Amino acid sequence: MRTRPLAIGLTALGSAFVLALATAHAQQGKVRTLSEQELVDMMMGGSIQASRSSNTASSVTRVKDALAQGKKIQMIALQDVPDDWVAVSPGGVGGGGGWAYVRDRTADQNLPRVPNGNLLAAQALSKYTGKKINAVLRSEADGATIESILLAADLGVPVVDGCMVGRARPEIEQQLPSLMGIPIYPAAYVSRWGDTVILDKAVDDYRVEDIARALAVGSGGSVSGVDTMMSGKDIKRSLVPGALTQAIELGRTAREAVAQHKDPIAPLLKIMHGYKLFHGVVAEDDTKGDRGFTWSVVTIDGTREDQGHTYKVWNKNENIIGWYDGKVDVMAPDTLMDLDPKTGDAHNGPTLGAFQVGAEVVIVGWASDPRWRQPKGIEFFGPRHFGFDFDYVPIEQLQAQRKNKPVQTN
Repeated sequence: MRTRPLAIGLTALGSAFVLALATAHAQQGKVRTLSEQELVDMMMGGSIQASRSSNTASSVTRVKDALAQGKKIQMIALQDVPDDWVAVSPGGVGGGGGWAYVRDRTADQNLPRVPNGNLLAAQALSKYTGKKINAVLRSEADGATIESILLAADLGVPVVDGCMVGRARPEIEQQLPSLMGIPIYPAAYVSRWGDTVILDKAVDDYRVEDIARALAVGSGGSVSGVDTMMSGKDIKRSLVPGALTQAIELGRTAREAVAQHKDPIAPLLKIMHGYKLFHGVVAEDDTKGDRGFTWSVVTIDGTREDQGHTYKVWNKNENIIGWYDGKVDVMAPDTLMDLDPKTGDAHNGPTLGAFQVGAEVVIVGWASDPRWRQPKGIEFFGPRHFGFDFDYVPIEQLQAQRKNKPVQTN
């Protein structure tokens, strides 16, 4: 008489076990392994998506080294992330103005450097919160692309096909989760020598930026960090979907255009629904490092269709505002990008965000994610946030008003 309930219980347990296996298998099936070519294209595409000069070659070398070591890099679509997963975002905090005497002293001390600050930060944050990390998020375009996929590979989890910004940004709080009320803290930061700091709580996300930047300046110019611990449910509402897939498409498109001896810029702008704003040669780049950032004022002399005209760019780690013949032409949060007309890749400047004097560049621009154009997004990322005395105007409106119309590709 007592065997029947036991049998029913075992049957129920067995059914639950089979259901769990089926669910796990279904979730696993949504994760795909990226090929070397996809990853190489992604590195270039991530640079193109950014808003600053970039070093794609360095990222390609790093991803190829990881693959040569047998690491597997996997990706999951944003909509396929289970609601109860936990994900974090890695990245470096730095820029100009790091305390040189710290670098000099630590060199004299011969302090050994840690090889993987992002992994150490992720492990520290996971231990502190007691939460297992199931996936990794790309915080922004450019360098965060390689950091996110390498951390995912080291943790044995997928990277999510999305982005918390949609472009690169100079300040930590300039990300969509912050607009949605999802805090950056708790966060973990690791210096190049292994000093580890847990930021348990902050007054707001602006203060996270202040504190993390101070750690970077006090650590010789940079720290590794992992932050914005989110559930799968929150991830779905606070990322730009498909950003990594788009990066692959951009890299592939530029590569194929060059192989066919075609202009790589036009097809890239078609993907981004963007504008070709200027073609010229970098005449001047006044760059300084201060308070953890690289600040630049760049002058570009026009060539070809822009002969006799001048373009200026104001840069805080990233390109923020551009002027065509002294008139505002594009501004953050929309993306202003400098590309190499021969390769379609992001221009590679001498330092973070800087331009190489004498380099031929094409200045392009495209609209930001619509959420950045809401009042809170403009407060975080618009021109007044950077100290300019004018309001944000979308790029399409500025280009409609421009006398010398840019080339637009739809």
